[in-house]
Amino acid sequence: MFAFSAPLFALALAPVAAPAVEAAPPSPVALASPFPAASPALAPSAAAALPATATPAVNPSPNASPSPAAPQRRALPAPLDPVFPSTDFIGPTIGVPNDTTVYPLQKALAPHSDGTGVRVYGWFDPGLLLATSKHSSYPLTYNVDPNMVNLDQLILRFERQPDTTQTNHFDWGFRLSNLFGIDYRWTTAEGYFSGQLLSHNQLYGYDPVEAYGMLYFPKFGEGTVVQLGRFISPPDIEAQLAPNNYLYSHSIFFDFDAYTQTGFLLTTKLSDYWSLQYGAHSGDDTAPWDGSQHFPTGELIARWISHANKDSILFGIDAINGSGQFKTYEYDGQLYGHDDLQQANATWTHVFNPGFHNLIEGYYLYSFNAYEGGTINNGPPRFGGGGGPGAYLPGRSVATGVVDYLESKLSAKDFWSFRTDYMNDQRGWRSGFPTAYGSLTFGVTHKLSDSAELRPEIRYERAFRAGITPYDNGTKATQASFGMDFIQNF
Repeated sequence: MFAFSAPLFALALAPVAAPAVEAAPPSPVALASPFPAASPALAPSAAAALPATATPAVNPSPNASPSPAAPQRRALPAPLDPVFPSTDFIGPTIGVPNDTTVYPLQKALAPHSDGTGVRVYGWFDPGLLLATSKHSSYPLTYNVDPNMVNLDQLILRFERQPDTTQTNHFDWGFRLSNLFGIDYRWTTAEGYFSGQLLSHNQLYGYDPVEAYGMLYFPKFGEGTVVQLGRFISPPDIEAQLAPNNYLYSHSIFFDFDAYTQTGFLLTTKLSDYWSLQYGAHSGDDTAPWDGSQHFPTGELIARWISHANKDSILFGIDAINGSGQFKTYEYDGQLYGHDDLQQANATWTHVFNPGFHNLIEGYYLYSFNAYEGGTINNGPPRFGGGGGPGAYLPGRSVATGVVDYLESKLSAKDFWSFRTDYMNDQRGWRSGFPTAYGSLTFGVTHKLSDSAELRPEIRYERAFRAGITPYDNGTKATQASFGMDFIQNF
């Protein structure tokens, strides 16, 4: 993104019979049991995600009829209640039935669609942020324009998902997600229409945030999906697209790690308990044709799930290339450049019961010979970015962080979230200010209908280093806010 701007493998790979799963009733949200009989039973839902992306699966919000006969799930039972953004652990989802929800746009275009072929749908996500800062709420994200109603995201998506529940034949798919709104400021990768942000520092813009093809090989491991193109960076709790998140705002921790990558990513299911993601890309948030690209940059991420289906660890290297050098170039007489982010992540999820779970993630980031504030934004200074390159930082710059999410179901339509967040930007390489940050956020998600939800939250954050004032265009050390967004699927 733009930062201004063992358990023994021998045991893990041993063949283990997957637990039998009852066929789900023909309902948008199916019920079955991943836990002992004493726990409330929860079955694999027809909710699903992409078969291999790391972005958590969004539970279907049927506005019309889903396909009547869901494929048999070829994975452990979903551990989480359908009230949450995903019923599965974060990470790969090979063997999980695809979301076949037919939303209103799809129904209008193809009245007889059952949601199993090419799908066209999206969502509309306006938000309000009331903050003690008057001019800019940065480094709070995504809404950096305080005390206004803004359009965070308008998404139009075209996709076909390969069926990874079957192991008989090759399958294919694709996804194109078009984003318009202020959130483009964080998803933009240098080289993809990035002049909107890096030359003009516009508040609103367009970004083709996902654009990739998928190839499914059922006999490689227990199924392998190859993604080719621009895809979401795999390892985080938080996600770039609104319906995938527990809260409206994002942690400061999430602000400054990778958002998207362009290259190839393979996801292989080794067993019900182990999966691997591995591939190469042109550097975090950088297009292969851009002057700041670093190809090949490698990644290797593993996910483990406990036999009790109550714990998961997602860990590995998201970006490493042996260089880590900030690369600059000139265009139209101006200096441009992008971080060569080197990144390692680990996330542990523990499920107490289907309606109560905790996730905690940590990362380690570094780069060499970077600029204060990271990626160079030559637009006018506003909204936490612009003004050209920051101070040159010779040598190694490091940022570390940790974020925790505690999640609890309130009712069939409501859950609450409590997030604690810490990020240490020692030299100001990521945020533009040499300080550690902390934030506390409490929010509730209320599902107004099968296709709409409201997410109010309160938040307090501060910079810990004396004399450093990142908030409100560099004038305040603390910030309190109330935020709320409304997501309508179509």
